[in-house]
Amino acid sequence: MLVVGDNEATVAPPSLVAFLQKAAKRCRRIGVTCTGAFNLAQAGILDGRKATTHWRFASRLQREYSKINVEQDRIFIIDGPVWTSAGMTACIDLALALVEKDLGPDVARLVAKKMVVYHRRAGGQSQYSALLELEPRSDRIQSALTYAKEHLDKELLVEELAEAAHLSPRQFSRAFRAETGQTPAKAVENLRIEAARLMLESGRHPIDIVARDTGFGDRNRMRRAFLRAFGQPPQMIRRAAAH
Repeated sequence: MLVVGDNEATVAPPSLVAFLQKAAKRCRRIGVTCTGAFNLAQAGILDGRKATTHWRFASRLQREYSKINVEQDRIFIIDGPVWTSAGMTACIDLALALVEKDLGPDVARLVAKKMVVYHRRAGGQSQYSALLELEPRSDRIQSALTYAKEHLDKELLVEELAEAAHLSPRQFSRAFRAETGQTPAKAVENLRIEAARLMLESGRHPIDIVARDTGFGDRNRMRRAFLRAFGQPPQMIRRAAAH
């Protein structure tokens, strides 16, 4: 069963709530997109479970339904037979994950290709993006940021980023700050932090490997960056994701 949300979080009529409660007992899996989570919440289906919804409504969902463990910054969440997702393009990620679960990764990749989208993002990925927050205006600065994200394991000096943008280092540094409000070094650190957090939350990689693959070099440097960004060390981020 799939429950689809709307642009607003609406109150479900009693007949729909009753239908959802009955259907939940018969379905092997329930998927819900965006504000559809409110309908499941009304039916009590999310009680005691982890769930997410569009970031705009996440605080409200938690406030109105305190029995739900709302994780506000997730693309989608799987808790037993209940799958919830954020809004907009996150619905595509949830759909592809459902296809992958039932038919395998090869079919999911074919579906993604036909839809002209990248293969689905991991469910634990943040609804926010360091690249989106930077919002560069020119293709040249965007190209440099894309290059950086794809080569985080490298040192990524200004000269290298400037070359990717087809600008001199001086022109690049000036244009980068003007367009993003950050220095190239700070932007790269934010990209590293975002990538490292995703790896940590997946629980599949030792901390030393995460630090190496995301370009921090060692766990101490990564720890200092996490403390600046989150006020917590990497171990705490991983522990929170596991609960």
